[in-house]
Amino acid sequence: MPPIKLSPSVVSFVALLSLGVLAGCGGGGGSDAGSSGGGSGVTLTVPGSPTLVALDPGNTAIKVHYTAPTATGGSAITSYTASCAAGGTTRTGIGTTSPIDVTGLTNGTAYSCSIAATNATGTSPSSAATSATPALPVVPAAPTIGAATPADKGASIAFTASLITGGSPITGYSVTCVSGTLSASATGSASPATVTGLANGLTYSCSVRAINAVGTGAASVGVNVVPNGAVATPAGVAEFTTLDFNALDNFASITLPAYYDGTVTPDDNTPANNAINNRTASLGRVLFNDRRLSVNDTISCASCHRQANGFSDPRQFSTGFSGTAFTTAHAMRLGNISYYRPGTMFWDKRAASVEIQATQPIQNAIEMGWDTAAGGMAALITKMNATTYYPDLFNFAFGSPTITEARIQLALAQFQRAMVSTGSKWDTGYATVFSATAPNRNLGADLPNFTAQENRGRTLYFTPPNQGGAGCAACHSAPTFALAPNSLSNGLDAGETRIFKSPSLKNMGVGGPFMHDGRFTTLEQVVEHYNSGVQAGPAVDNRLLRNGVPQRLNLSVADKAALAAFLRTLDDTALLTNPKFSSPMRK
Repeated sequence: MPPIKLSPSVVSFVALLSLGVLAGCGGGGGSDAGSSGGGSGVTLTVPGSPTLVALDPGNTAIKVHYTAPTATGGSAITSYTASCAAGGTTRTGIGTTSPIDVTGLTNGTAYSCSIAATNATGTSPSSAATSATPALPVVPAAPTIGAATPADKGASIAFTASLITGGSPITGYSVTCVSGTLSASATGSASPATVTGLANGLTYSCSVRAINAVGTGAASVGVNVVPNGAVATPAGVAEFTTLDFNALDNFASITLPAYYDGTVTPDDNTPANNAINNRTASLGRVLFNDRRLSVNDTISCASCHRQANGFSDPRQFSTGFSGTAFTTAHAMRLGNISYYRPGTMFWDKRAASVEIQATQPIQNAIEMGWDTAAGGMAALITKMNATTYYPDLFNFAFGSPTITEARIQLALAQFQRAMVSTGSKWDTGYATVFSATAPNRNLGADLPNFTAQENRGRTLYFTPPNQGGAGCAACHSAPTFALAPNSLSNGLDAGETRIFKSPSLKNMGVGGPFMHDGRFTTLEQVVEHYNSGVQAGPAVDNRLLRNGVPQRLNLSVADKAALAAFLRTLDDTALLTNPKFSSPMRK
């Protein structure tokens, strides 16, 4: 079955598309993110073609995996159609999330399959076609290892499952690490898997196999790892940071609630080559909080992304390294940035990933100052190499002391993606009623820890406008409350042509101001915008329109207050106070 998503069907509003975006070091906006961002005029056309990623053949069926097109055609994509043809006969499947099942096929017959996207204007050209042959289930294809992190007499192996399941759901994974005649194995249901019983100092080759009802599949390509025992924290690292190499914080193996299941994992934008491990994420924590990464030792990423404020900035615009120049977009919250597909960052989506975004504020002439005139990243790396702690930290994280921009990006991205929010009042309540088999996964149920007002706001959030609600969930899906990738702009200004993105709505109660330019200072102002203030324009999302004109929700005073009260239940005190996300810098 394709992942279950909250219904995007009805006319509904882009619930609080404002509330910030990005992610990353030093300035979710960047000094040019709000004013000169990458938006352009939007002409309503059919979408671009989706990309067919993989075909997973099964018994009389094929699962068609795809990624959404970058170009939506100026209106939200409403569905995807997968087509598989053979011998003059075409079978189709329609859905809104990848993968889409095409059924009723003949085993042993090769089918040519493609995928197309549909919006209000029409249907895109089909993707390039790929062939697959349905058959009785077989063992799954091999996973791909992203990282192997050594530990004392063990190793943590992070991997990405293959999309080719063999036609039968994957039920588990086995990991084996071999060094000569020595070997040790472990099993698990998800990445990462921890293998124990290894000998310190020996080089092990570790591989992963996927398991389904038919059996165990082929092994992945092996990755080498050398288990190690206690490692002395270098003097320079101990002088400048609180890190203890033998007692690292846990970033890699957090326990997620049951509702963070297979319906959520497809939204994770973590690349296969940058799975979180404790060493690299700990380096990212230092990089994120170290003011020495600015040209004059005054500004860090954390200066504009403050933990107590949801990793946002309570100021409308952030102060740059000079103390007299300011960014032109609001620095946005970072919680749950890993759950936005396709993973583009900044208000204008100009960075293709968290990794690419991470070093842009460092090189910004206003934010941290390492622009071309200051020598760029090369000058910063020279400065870092001269410290008594960074070469040792990079050696600890990557196995050599070499400092590169790519390694800085990997470490910062890991630290930021580790900021997963699952500790809000909403999370606590929903955990008590969640059911994977209930209608809409029981998202419509009242939560026992909510006040009557909060439950009323929750009802408004999840109920479509044509049924008396506000329709926020059509664009900000629970449980991550991250933005749907096909969302357009939110009608802030008449005639707007730019398409903005937003972050997860988690911690919005402490994470204002709101909107790309920080124009709203309260949640009540944001709610009122979607209630009565949406303006027409070529970039506005069609879920904010009714009969082609901006909708007016006409919420009562009590309902507007209830909706704001519900949004405050998304605040996650655990994330806001977790010491592992605080500054480790001693000086």
